[in-house]
Amino acid sequence: MPDLAGHNGAMKTKHYLVAALCGLAAASPVWAEAAAAANPKVKVELVNPEKFTDVRDAFQPSDKGQLANAEIVRDYIAQKAAAYVPDGYTLNVAITNIDLAGDFEPWGKSGTDDVRIVKDLYPPRIDLNFKLIDSAGHVAKEGSRELRDLNFLMKIDIRRSDSFRHEKSLIDDWINRDLRPAKSS
Repeated sequence: MPDLAGHNGAMKTKHYLVAALCGLAAASPVWAEAAAAANPKVKVELVNPEKFTDVRDAFQPSDKGQLANAEIVRDYIAQKAAAYVPDGYTLNVAITNIDLAGDFEPWGKSGTDDVRIVKDLYPPRIDLNFKLIDSAGHVAKEGSRELRDLNFLMKIDIRRSDSFRHEKSLIDDWINRDLRPAKSS
């Protein structure tokens, strides 16, 4: 009769080893994210977010909800721009104002005062300053931008269910204009 006790011990060891490797694999994105946070290519700052034109989360906004809305815009810039910042470079962005697309209209039907109504009367606006710094610490590019799109409702956008799609479109357009490398012929 074969020795099953030794075989079971080896199987247990294999299971523990597989579980440990799976745990390491699952944790590696967290480590990568922590490493990126320690030395990010893109640093985005919200400058006086309490003074932003409109980042409200409701007709009667909460401070926490307004900050969360501003952070969604900040995080999208950081995530999207990182793909266009060359290795060794750093992009510093200071968001000085946000006016989300749409607004809360108090004269709507009962119970709809916490619904953001999006129409061309309320276009999205984002004001920012940026500085792209090379590995030697020299400024490669810098500027101030007032991102606007009065025709924002005319665009076809695949992010139909994303309530920040209009602001993200402004950001995408800015990144394509200012950060995307020129095509070589």
